[in-house]
Amino acid sequence: MFRAAVTNALRAPVAVRPARPALARAYHEKVISHYEKPRNVGSLPKNDPHVGTGLVGAPACGDVMKLQIRVDEDGIISDVKFKTFGCGSAIASSSYMTERVMGLSLEEAGKIKNTEIAKELALPPVKLHCSMLAEDAIRSAIRDYQSKRSKMSEPKKKGFIDVSQSAATGETVATAHPGEA
Repeated sequence: MFRAAVTNALRAPVAVRPARPALARAYHEKVISHYEKPRNVGSLPKNDPHVGTGLVGAPACGDVMKLQIRVDEDGIISDVKFKTFGCGSAIASSSYMTERVMGLSLEEAGKIKNTEIAKELALPPVKLHCSMLAEDAIRSAIRDYQSKRSKMSEPKKKGFIDVSQSAATGETVATAHPGEA
């Protein structure tokens, strides 16, 4: 009897279901584009004096973002690279940021807000922290670059060592004078 009921149910015409509408929580097409084909992935040499590196993370979700900028002699960002360990929104935010800052001055790049990134990528409120990471990363990279440049511009103070030897005892005495000339 059960077998007959199942057989009849399988032979009965099946109503065609309409296609399901897209899920309300799906990623926006711009996020998907940057996630599937991220722009400017990679690294720049961190010891290069023209490169600034920003490394930031979000302990709440585990996302980690490294963003590096190369700045030319005119103070314009000429190259940008990133590596991100995180969700699609974090990767998309990083990728978008690299495109956004290319060709900008450090001052212009430092003014980019997470709200611009979130709006451009149509991030939902639960993913706003990803755009905040991108904002923090560019600011950190700019600070690192400026720190390197200021260390390079500081003149090194030359010091000297005064060495004397006693004729009577043969004892040698060395006195360091750092930063004096």
